[in-house]
Amino acid sequence: MKTNLQIVHDLYKAFREKDYDAFIVLCAPDLEWVQNEGFPRGATWHGPQAVVDGVFRTFDDTWEDWKYEVERYLDAGNSIVVVGRYRGRHRLTGKTFNSPAAHIYDLIGGRVQRFRQFTDTKVIWDAME
Repeated sequence: MKTNLQIVHDLYKAFREKDYDAFIVLCAPDLEWVQNEGFPRGATWHGPQAVVDGVFRTFDDTWEDWKYEVERYLDAGNSIVVVGRYRGRHRLTGKTFNSPAAHIYDLIGGRVQRFRQFTDTKVIWDAME
């Protein structure tokens, strides 16, 4: 059985490769995905398919380039904290941004149960205007 840290590593691989089927398998059916207040199209999403449709596919349509670069993983047992930064280029404006961010994943039974995001949303909005 994989460790929680390995599961989160696999989750980022699924993000990078846009392997949404793998993402769904790694998440609990009642996943709670909490984007921080002020994040573009930010909300609390319920269920992995809702995250794929409402978050990931929207990024693909809005951003020419969008990535989260991991700087460090912190293993806290049932929670994994990932420190890194978002970088992207908006499709319409052509503007880029760079925003430090932290992600917290809570895992139960080998699946991601909850995601929480913390980032500076102003620099992202500035790239969109």
